[in-house]
Amino acid sequence: MSIQELESFIKNSLQEDIKDGDHTSLACIDKNSVSKAKLLIKDDGIIAGIDLAERIFKVVDSKIKFIQHINDGAIVSKNNIAFHVHGNAISILKAERLVLNCMQRMSGIATKTYELSQLIKSTNTKILDTRKTTPLNRHLEKWAVKLGGGYNHRFGLYDKIMIKDNHIDYAQGIDNAINKTIKYLSENNKKLDIIVEARNLNEVKQILKYSEVDRILLDNFSIAETANAVNLINNKCQTESSGDINANNILDYAKCGVDYISVGAITHSAKNFDLSLKAE
Repeated sequence: MSIQELESFIKNSLQEDIKDGDHTSLACIDKNSVSKAKLLIKDDGIIAGIDLAERIFKVVDSKIKFIQHINDGAIVSKNNIAFHVHGNAISILKAERLVLNCMQRMSGIATKTYELSQLIKSTNTKILDTRKTTPLNRHLEKWAVKLGGGYNHRFGLYDKIMIKDNHIDYAQGIDNAINKTIKYLSENNKKLDIIVEARNLNEVKQILKYSEVDRILLDNFSIAETANAVNLINNKCQTESSGDINANNILDYAKCGVDYISVGAITHSAKNFDLSLKAE
C-alpha cells in the first residue's frame, strides 16, 4: 500500500465516523483543551498497528505528540503501554475509535499468525495468508500477518496466476487451463508466477508435465496424501498445503515437507485483541 493509498484509507475512515463533527466532544469539551492518553494493552500476544496509529493521529491533528514505547510486532502482555499521545483533547477523541479498530484487528491477526508459526518453527514451512480478508482492508490485514511472522500470498487477482478447481473445470481440464495460461502470459508479455491447484495425486502428475508451473497447491489433501505428493513432486516446483489446516494438525502437514501452508483463518477468524485508549 502506497502512502497515498494509506492516507486515503485513513481519511475515508475518519469521514465515515465523523462526517460534520464529533458533536459529543464539541458539546462538552473546551476546544482548546489539551490532554494526554495512553494505549493500554489488555491481552497477551503480538501488538500490531502502532505505526498506523501514529499516522492516524497525525492526519487528524499534525500537532499531536506521539510517544511510542513498543515496536510493531513485539510480544506484549496485559497492562503494557504501547504509546502515549499528547495534544488537543477533541483531536485525540476523533482519532480514538479508528486507531482502536485498526489496532485490535491487526493485533488479533498478528497474534493468531504468531501462534501458528510457533507450532511449526522446527520445520522450514512458511505460513501464508489468503484473499479471505475484509474488503478494502486487505493491505492492513496482510501487514499484520507479516508482523506476526507469516508471509503474504498474492494480494489480489492481478499479481499471480492461481489456477483453482473452478478455473480447471471451466477451462475443461488441467491441460487446457495451463496451456491457455502460458499462451496468455506470452501474448500479453506478463511475467507472473503460476500456481495450480491439485485435488488428487493424478492431478499432481498432470501438472508436473509443465515446467512453467511454479507451485502446486495441494488442496484438502490428507496428511498421508500430502507426504506422497511431496515425494512425487520431489522439488520440481514449490508446494503449498491448504484446506482445514489448524493448530491441531498444522505441524503434521509441515512435517510432510511442504514449502508453504496457507491458512485463511488467520485473517477471517482472528479474535480482536483487547486494547483501550485511556485518558490521563
